[in-house]
Amino acid sequence: MKRLFPAPLVSIGLFAVWLLLHPGWGRGQLLIALLLGLGLPLMLQGLRPRRVRVRHPITILRLCLQVVADTTRSNLAVLRYLLRPGHRPHPAGFVEIPLHMRNPNALAVLAMIVCITPGTVWAEISLDRSVLMLHVLEVADPRAIIAHVKAHYERPLMEIFES
Repeated sequence: MKRLFPAPLVSIGLFAVWLLLHPGWGRGQLLIALLLGLGLPLMLQGLRPRRVRVRHPITILRLCLQVVADTTRSNLAVLRYLLRPGHRPHPAGFVEIPLHMRNPNALAVLAMIVCITPGTVWAEISLDRSVLMLHVLEVADPRAIIAHVKAHYERPLMEIFES
């Protein structure tokens, strides 16, 4: 059954979205929706990352709270820079962060965290996934940024995905 329907929720979602986006529910639209709903997950299943087994729910909660706190702090910092552009104490810059985690799901979550945090951008990752280059709006101490990412993001992600 899993071979025919590798992602049943995705199939249902694609079917529903196609019908919602196209006026009229004729036989042709239903057939296209069905083909997309069944065909796309089958064709793209090789792109799906490894299955995730949820572990350490308390660590997940702590990570989420940390992300909310960091995002709030970053929003306030970016707002301060926008309101007072001439009073920027430190320049923007790139920081290279050595990574120990290799799990693609953990790296994807780290990418999402970095991308939703104002003032940071995931710039590049090395081919062997051992070094992340991060662009930061204000770099006072690169070592502090590295320590923060490793302690608050990498360590919990490794606990969640790799243990």
